[in-house]
Amino acid sequence: MKQRNAIKVIAACAISAWAMGTLGIAHAQTKLKWAHVYETSEPYHKWSVWAADEFKKRTNGKYDIQVFPASSLGKESDINQGLQLGTVDIILTGASFASNAYPRLAVSYYPFTFRDADHVIAYGKSDVFKELTEGYKKATGNTVTALTYYGARHATSNKLFRNCDEMKGLKMRVPDSPAYTALPRACGANPTPIAFAEVYLALQNGTVDAQENPLPTIEAKKFYEVQKNIILTGHISDALLTVVSPGLMGKLTPAEQKLLVEITQQAAVGATNDIRKREGELVEEFKKKGINVVTVDRNDFQQRVLKAITFESMKLDKKDWDRVVSIK
Repeated sequence: MKQRNAIKVIAACAISAWAMGTLGIAHAQTKLKWAHVYETSEPYHKWSVWAADEFKKRTNGKYDIQVFPASSLGKESDINQGLQLGTVDIILTGASFASNAYPRLAVSYYPFTFRDADHVIAYGKSDVFKELTEGYKKATGNTVTALTYYGARHATSNKLFRNCDEMKGLKMRVPDSPAYTALPRACGANPTPIAFAEVYLALQNGTVDAQENPLPTIEAKKFYEVQKNIILTGHISDALLTVVSPGLMGKLTPAEQKLLVEITQQAAVGATNDIRKREGELVEEFKKKGINVVTVDRNDFQQRVLKAITFESMKLDKKDWDRVVSIK
């Protein structure tokens, strides 16, 4: 009898262990997709993977987030659309693309809005940013959880230019979003939208003469291999938004929602610090590679943009811009 009872106890324990193991597997099967267009070598990817792992760990394996880099789930407009279609759960994206659904969000892309990286970071903590992202959420259902500094955008070109007039007729690749066209249009260049993943080849084969991106991106995408000059226009100080789909937010408990916000904000700080450090190192490194790095009068470019490109033409409200500019 004692032996029979012992067997029953062992069997019950085995069933309980199996059930708990099955529950754990079921939790791990809640798989989520996080998409972006950046290379695996870039901080945005490293910190996205960190955030995914951290969220899985701190929810005891309930959510398993896979990060898809380098446009593997589509170009930036595709992954933004994917939030609405439910094909992706979290993305990193420029506000310029998110603004297709809520134009006011693109106010930070009007050239020469920000003084420096500190100004961008302060904007991400400001009341105006909170107001704009709430407006975006009402329009789309998507939740912006964090802002990551992307860097000051500079031009690269095989044709050297030092002022706005010398850009006339230049075919410049820009992202497929109206916000990026202001500077080339103001200077008489021809803005040419090309998907991010195709830019290197377009520069190499002469489809376009120039492009614009922050120095860490120029390094990561190796644009310096097919461009002779880097012109330090610094015309847009860019940032990325971490955006969560309404479908995912609806699945999460309030505690899990709070946790996801906290973790993505920690990741944003980590990536921001990495980018700022690398941005400060690259001018000298590019010079050592034999690239012609040119400093220009940014005020000359700014005045031309202010005269040529109205806020209304970009579907922006100057009152928003004035508030952003005044952030200390």
